[in-house]
Amino acid sequence: MPKHLVAVAPRTTALKNYEDREMRSDEVKIQIEYASPKHGTELAAFRGESPHIADHYDEEWHAFLPREDKAGDPFDGHWVLGNQFVGTIVEAGSDAKGFSIGERVCGYGGIAETHISSINDLLKMPESMSWQNAVCYDPAQFALGGVRDGGVKLGDTVAVIGLGAIGQVAAQFARLAGASYVAVIDPIEKRRACALAAGANAAFDPTAVDAGLELKKATGKRGVDVIIETSASEAALQAALRGLIFSGTIAFVGWARPFRSGLDLGREAHFNNANIVFTRAVSTPLREHPRWTFERICQTCWQILSDGRIDCKDIIDPVIPFANAAGAYEEYVDRHPDRSIKLGFSFEK
Repeated sequence: MPKHLVAVAPRTTALKNYEDREMRSDEVKIQIEYASPKHGTELAAFRGESPHIADHYDEEWHAFLPREDKAGDPFDGHWVLGNQFVGTIVEAGSDAKGFSIGERVCGYGGIAETHISSINDLLKMPESMSWQNAVCYDPAQFALGGVRDGGVKLGDTVAVIGLGAIGQVAAQFARLAGASYVAVIDPIEKRRACALAAGANAAFDPTAVDAGLELKKATGKRGVDVIIETSASEAALQAALRGLIFSGTIAFVGWARPFRSGLDLGREAHFNNANIVFTRAVSTPLREHPRWTFERICQTCWQILSDGRIDCKDIIDPVIPFANAAGAYEEYVDRHPDRSIKLGFSFEK
């Protein structure tokens, strides 16, 4: 019987057996080869810290409101953790037109040995596409949203703060967009090294240097034109305000928790006319609507990833056998995120 990775209590996982449901005619069954979780929004829920547990975002009011139904306990043993998978089609329904047995596909779903998915929810992978690029499809959407909302243009100087998968991809996207200088900022050495290897011009450890001032030094005291902030840390936002050019833009991509101390808007923010843009690629309509939609963001990301115009192989680190998934998720995503960039699981026997 196949197994999947579930959350059974806050900060506790387990591998549990499941049975595949019956397949519809427009669906295919996929044998999973690789999978990866989210390290941001999913982690907040896993720790019991997500605002979605007690409240819900109401699309009509555009505000968080208390849940009336309370929606049950998310840690009931049925919450399958995970974000994206790569696998091979092993069965195809009679109406699964355009998809055939043996094709390699990418899709959304939990960390499990098999998936039954509608063909409308799957992306075909060219032979040359790495599985690491495929499972970075979701973070790429938010990275592209941040780069576009930040207004990165040819010749701009850019900094990316926070080097999880979104930040790593954003740094590469900024170069594709024509940035003349891309600096990256993160306290974790392996994440800085990964970004440098992928083409960043400079990397700063904010625990060792005044990162905002270093950005000013690197740009002849001007500051960078655009900062993509993915860490959602108040200290990072303070550094961004310090390192930004006069009237520059901070694209705030990270999903923040309540700030408790340290953010001082009476300093550089008050003097330098900073523009802070909150950016979330799935919050529609987008700022560039109707020219740009979330669907266009997705299509553009998949084209760039499948063409190999950016390289995500080193972003998926570490890669752990699925048999060790429970302990690995707790270790690398929750307890010691400094030991990973974006966790990957291999289902190879």
